[in-house]
Amino acid sequence: MVFRKMLRAFGVGGPDVETQLADPHCRPGGVLEGTVQVTGGDHAVDVEYVAIGLITRMSEENSEGDQEFHRQRLTGSFRLVPGRHHEVPFRFEVPWETPITELYGQRLNGMSMGLTTELEVARAVDKSDLDTVMVHPLPAQERILEALLRLGFRFSRADVERGRVYGVEQRLPFYQEIEFYPPAAYASAINELELTFVPTPERLQVVLEVERRSRRRPEGFGRFDVDYKTIDEVDWPTELDGWLRRAR
Repeated sequence: MVFRKMLRAFGVGGPDVETQLADPHCRPGGVLEGTVQVTGGDHAVDVEYVAIGLITRMSEENSEGDQEFHRQRLTGSFRLVPGRHHEVPFRFEVPWETPITELYGQRLNGMSMGLTTELEVARAVDKSDLDTVMVHPLPAQERILEALLRLGFRFSRADVERGRVYGVEQRLPFYQEIEFYPPAAYASAINELELTFVPTPERLQVVLEVERRSRRRPEGFGRFDVDYKTIDEVDWPTELDGWLRRAR
């Protein structure tokens, strides 16, 4: 996947950049590898740095917008002469808490994720267009999602909200909510189910929130940790069904 763009901030004849990902697919805690190639324009310039970053769409109160949440500087300063190619390989570590964007080959409605390339020349900064990144669930996340689907829940939408989740270990300043419509077996009591994953290198933290149809009862909350090593030893449809019935 390649994108190339003349850097508008530097005017006609300025440098251009080409970024290539070896594979745009990844998982939380994984890596993205590729190269950034900067080509000199009509005149020599002093490049202060080249950096890349992950950007997602985030909601906050009544607004939403694209937010960079992880970045990596690839170079220090260097001189770029006319027509010269400066190639920078990179290995970009994807944070464990990165929201997932794909499920069974389909983009989750409401989600966007991209890698942006930034170049600074003479205090003028230009960011290239986003290179789309597809973030697939970890095996442990897949087991939980599969269990909900087997129980008959239907995916509604997903979004990323600024804030912190109570009672979990969290490094990034936001969390992802994946929303589901309930099947008939739960629909009389449950209006909507919201699922949040907060992975760490050691375990997967899972938070469930039930929006009840009766406004006289408060929303139901539950959280549990999943051991990556024993994820396949648990009957997750049965476990989740038990929790959901108690939470109704």
